[in-house]
Amino acid sequence: MASARTIKPADDRDIVTVAGDISQPATADRIIGAALERFGRVDTLVNNAGLFISKPFTDYTADDYAKITGVNLAGFLWMTQAAINEMVRQGHGHVVNISATIADRADSGSPSALAALTKGGLAAATRSLAIEYASRGIRVNAVAPGIIQTPLYPAASYAGLGDQVPLGRVGQVSDVVDAILFLESASYITGEILHVDGGQIAGH
Repeated sequence: MASARTIKPADDRDIVTVAGDISQPATADRIIGAALERFGRVDTLVNNAGLFISKPFTDYTADDYAKITGVNLAGFLWMTQAAINEMVRQGHGHVVNISATIADRADSGSPSALAALTKGGLAAATRSLAIEYASRGIRVNAVAPGIIQTPLYPAASYAGLGDQVPLGRVGQVSDVVDAILFLESASYITGEILHVDGGQIAGH
């Protein structure tokens, strides 16, 4: 399953896509409904939707707040409720939330209080849900990326950012994917916040 505001149908029949606004409860219902119709169950949910706006704290607007909390918190809430409802019926499941190292390690060069507020909230909710649902066979973990190069921004915009990272390079999307797959296979881990940040959190 994959979802985004403007996602197109996938060529691979093993991937079902659902277009929609993740901040709306109806979108979560459609995603879970499509998963059940195609696959019959929901084994793993990766809450990867996220919005980042870097501004001085006093420059944030009501619109910024609504957008960020709508995606980062409301989207997480509706999707996770819908998925866990199915996982409870199955007696097993795994939720992986995408948090961010910036929630634990502030950087004056990149002011991001709303990202810290929402992604820090995801980390706290991860631990809470891990304890709440452990006895029902459901694990809940999180991955907290640092500086990750993505296609959203030109490659040149990452020049020099590796100097801020102990490992000396920015991360790649594959580094985050590897962490998710590790948590998926690690059946005795729950409530973990796995930092994928090249050692940034260690230097805090």
